[in-house]
Amino acid sequence: MAARPLVARQPNERLQALIQEAACSNAGLARRVNMCGAEHGLDLRYDKTSVARWLRGQQPRGRAPAIIAEALGRKLGRTVTIDEIGMANGKNLASGVGLQFSPTVLGAIEQVCELWRSDVGRRDFLSGTSVASSALVEPSRDWLITGADPQVARNAGARVGASDVDAVRATTEALVELDHRYGSGHVRPVVVHYLNSVVSGLLAGSYRESVGRELFAAVARLTELAGYMAVDTGQPGLAQRYYIQALRLAQAAGDRGYGGYVLAASMSHLAASLGNPREIAQLAKAAQEGARGHVTPRAEAMFYAAEARGHALLGDARSCQVVAAKAMAKLEEAGEPSADSGDPAWIRHFDQAYLADELAHCHRDLGQAEQARRHAEDAIAGHAESRVRRRAIGMLLLATAQVQQRDVDEACATGVRALDLLGTLRSNRGAEYLEDFQQRLAPYREEPVVREFGARLEVQAA
Repeated sequence: MAARPLVARQPNERLQALIQEAACSNAGLARRVNMCGAEHGLDLRYDKTSVARWLRGQQPRGRAPAIIAEALGRKLGRTVTIDEIGMANGKNLASGVGLQFSPTVLGAIEQVCELWRSDVGRRDFLSGTSVASSALVEPSRDWLITGADPQVARNAGARVGASDVDAVRATTEALVELDHRYGSGHVRPVVVHYLNSVVSGLLAGSYRESVGRELFAAVARLTELAGYMAVDTGQPGLAQRYYIQALRLAQAAGDRGYGGYVLAASMSHLAASLGNPREIAQLAKAAQEGARGHVTPRAEAMFYAAEARGHALLGDARSCQVVAAKAMAKLEEAGEPSADSGDPAWIRHFDQAYLADELAHCHRDLGQAEQARRHAEDAIAGHAESRVRRRAIGMLLLATAQVQQRDVDEACATGVRALDLLGTLRSNRGAEYLEDFQQRLAPYREEPVVREFGARLEVQAA
């Protein structure tokens, strides 16, 4: 049998050029890489021979390429990506972009910026709708066990100050308001272009440690919003990429509380919409564990409510009841949301109406129609008029509970109210709730009121 031909490695000319630009010897680079690795908890023992092998085309495994890029970037005073050092090996250009919880801050910047670029460019691999459960749970494990980033400050690029961070926050609040009122179909392209054209430049700029932490916190929130908007435009596979990167950015910000929020409010709800109940509870529990001691009672209430959703979908009424009671007690402890309540801005929206909404979902999934109806009515009554999508979903939850009680006339009347609101939105989530309601009406399709509702739906869709 003939021996397999050897595949000759190509010299790494990109790495050679950067080493020359940095005026660094092979031994000097090896020392810098080892020191940089130590900061990240790695015991690296590279020497000049190791660097010579890299220059001949050998690529080190694991986290080493990102560490090499970071070490060179520090020497050059600017961001250096693993693609620039010739060690991307297709990673940041392949379908896995956005799915990794990067071990380094530089890698996190590289990963999220590549995601934004790919999204703006409508890269084909982002359009898939499949979501792997492991791709949601594994980053939560990484978040739980990974220590805080020791440093995020940068001294390369344009100066970034507190006013730049304030601008990102203000833009995020404006986009949230537009999204609530009109749905993500109208707003999401604006968010992604802003991330790619403005925010990426801020991350690559120069900032002090304190400003850097605040910047990562602000960008984490906007990235999470872009993920939610991906859900609302029918792109769950893209949403998981944004959520994973929002989680990593929250880690760089040193904000364990917001990291827990991403797990419980974002990843957990994504798992719920895809019918993965075990992952819902796992993600919510990871949020509780990883953010313990770092969040207010209002955030704890939301984390418990997310866990309750998972138990309800599993049909575990007892566990759902226990955890839902904890959520109600914590929200009672929190009191009314306000700017001086001590709650961070990202959790102030979670009030009695939002909790009622979550509990309505739980009782719907457990087949407890009367409780689902009562909580849905409370949610609708409590949501502000500006929460158009949330009010529409609440009405469809109420209509579903009414169908479960065989009150078909009331269900269709409530459904018409929801239709009026949905007509002002571009929201895939709203459309999914409407489709679920239609399926529940199917056994009553011969009822005149159901036929009338169907006809109205056809007219609106035309």
